Amino acid sequence: MTTDPLARRVIAVPEARELDVFARLLERRGATVWRCPLVSILDAPDPGPVLAWLRAFAGGGCDELILLTGEGLRRLLAAIDRHEPSLRPAFLQSLARVRRITRGPKPARALRELGLAPDLEAATPTTAGVIAALAGEPLQGRRIGVQLYGSEPNRPLIDFLQAAGARVATVAPYVYAAASDAEAVGALLLGMREGRVDAIAFTSQSQVERLFAVAGTEPARTALAAVEVAAVGPLVADALRARGVSVAAMPSANWSMKPLASELCGLLKADTSAAGTR
Repeated sequence: MTTDPLARRVIAVPEARELDVFARLLERRGATVWRCPLVSILDAPDPGPVLAWLRAFAGGGCDELILLTGEGLRRLLAAIDRHEPSLRPAFLQSLARVRRITRGPKPARALRELGLAPDLEAATPTTAGVIAALAGEPLQGRRIGVQLYGSEPNRPLIDFLQAAGARVATVAPYVYAAASDAEAVGALLLGMREGRVDAIAFTSQSQVERLFAVAGTEPARTALAAVEVAAVGPLVADALRARGVSVAAMPSANWSMKPLASELCGLLKADTSAAGTR
């Protein structure tokens, strides 16, 4: 008898950037992973605005920096290394000087890679969490940089900061693009409907958006209703629930892939007597 908690389970993984990392976490626990990356992450197509923001930031143009994603900080550093390496020391000096505000564990982890830490962390890794963390703070006249996720302008956060009297400078260092083609997405949906998939684990809001964009609302809901649905954190869970999808598993804290794998183990509890049953 196997002791692997996910033995005989098939888990769909729409992650792209860290697909192999997440897949190995599940496979080590006995799962069969259905790889179907839904989105890929690319550098901003025009580096000009990113470099202009970086120069201003490195020149002391911000008092505070809100980091919404770890990917964003890494892409900013990559843009410096690719286009203007001489800017890196001044950028890092400014990054160490400003008050650093993070949404969730991933930007905090990216800061730690540079020997830094957040000064203020949102209790919940959402835009609402960042706003709540800053509510009541003296923001009048403060120059605040905001690293966006994808090309989403995040008007709720920007409107809040401007209403509080802050001067806001945003930067969007990367964009989301389609990964798997529509045929591969269709095959995944069919596999879920036919009971050949036990669970699907979403690790970003953009994955949810693309699945519904490719499949259509009702086909996507029907397929997801046939499996257990897991989300890496509240932002992803909210995106699913807003589309009428029930979320069966989500880490209660430390919203990252390893806790998500542990939640899937608790949810599915491998049934060694029958393959493919939930």
